[in-house]
Amino acid sequence: MNTDRRQMLGTLAAFALGACSTKPASETTTPAKPSATMKKDPFGKLPSGEPVDLYTMTNANGVSVAITTYGGRVVSVKTPDKKGASADIVLGFDSLDGYLGDNPYFGALIGRYGNRIGGAQFKLDGKLYKLAANDGPNSLHGGKVGFDKVLWTGADKSIADTPALELTYVSKDMEEGYPGTLTSIVTYSLTAQNELKIDYKATTDKDTVLNLTNHSYWNLAGAGEGDILGHQMTIVAGKFSPVDKVLIPTGELKSVEGGPFDFRTATAIGARIDKDDQQLKFGKGYDHNWVLDSGGGSLTRCALVLEPNSGRTLEVLTTQPGLQFYTGNFLDGTIKGKGGKVYPHRGALCLETQHFPDSPNKPKFPTTELKPGETYNQTTAYKFGVA
Repeated sequence: MNTDRRQMLGTLAAFALGACSTKPASETTTPAKPSATMKKDPFGKLPSGEPVDLYTMTNANGVSVAITTYGGRVVSVKTPDKKGASADIVLGFDSLDGYLGDNPYFGALIGRYGNRIGGAQFKLDGKLYKLAANDGPNSLHGGKVGFDKVLWTGADKSIADTPALELTYVSKDMEEGYPGTLTSIVTYSLTAQNELKIDYKATTDKDTVLNLTNHSYWNLAGAGEGDILGHQMTIVAGKFSPVDKVLIPTGELKSVEGGPFDFRTATAIGARIDKDDQQLKFGKGYDHNWVLDSGGGSLTRCALVLEPNSGRTLEVLTTQPGLQFYTGNFLDGTIKGKGGKVYPHRGALCLETQHFPDSPNKPKFPTTELKPGETYNQTTAYKFGVA
């Protein structure tokens, strides 16, 4: 067994025991570390003429993250591999024009409701609310003009060695069919431990439902560098949410034991993705919610991804009870992204921390209701390392 293979297995074994540590690549170098920085640049204008900004955070280890105020989108994440070579590991575009065009939510903040709401409607306090049906009969990711397509207000909130960007958006009562004027504040920060931390807060003036998340597309080999089927995946979840043919949860929470949804030990994503399984057929691969063992509440690790060739790892920690694992099944090679690279079928994976899909219509699922006087709080961290 070669050295790289031993190191990879060691990392995955440590994660399975709850003791995973992703060491920053910079610890293997001797030069003095640069200081952390925050940089603000123009990123074009909307058709309305409103200017869009791009904030680039860089930590002392040389990891950098760029985020635009249009849709709160993560435009780039540059991290080193096991040899110290840096690459951008999220799909996206070089300019604002790409994000203004048709694209599958690359890097976006998702709201008001991440994932699907069945039949594009729900009842709250005895009243029926109808939403835009933008995914067959369902409403997906907040409707036709969700939080991914609005301009957020950015503010530099960097502290010491932690660059941070605060984004604010006020969604008016009945915007996209959702009740209540909702004020959302999302803070992206890049820590010295190589974590992209996302803190979500929101308040409302009427009873409403809310499920915020981020929709970055990850390829740890580099954006546009082939598919993700060889990535090794671990998910700390013993159950998942089966769906019907239009990808709405049936309400059952099913054990992953013995089936293709069992990622409790590290498994190549492509190992079982094309098995003769009705759930995989419905999703055209993995596009399901995993019921996290943690149950949500405290910031707990829920997933680890390893790309064996580069050695890059991505660890996910969250306070949310669910994780939507999506394998880029609807990417078809028609989108050209950064540097003109084509994004192929299954050319990225998404790890969307969340409450469960269609919760407003599933009383047994954890509630997504938010009331006046309450504050919605949740945190997710994406931690980058090398095996």
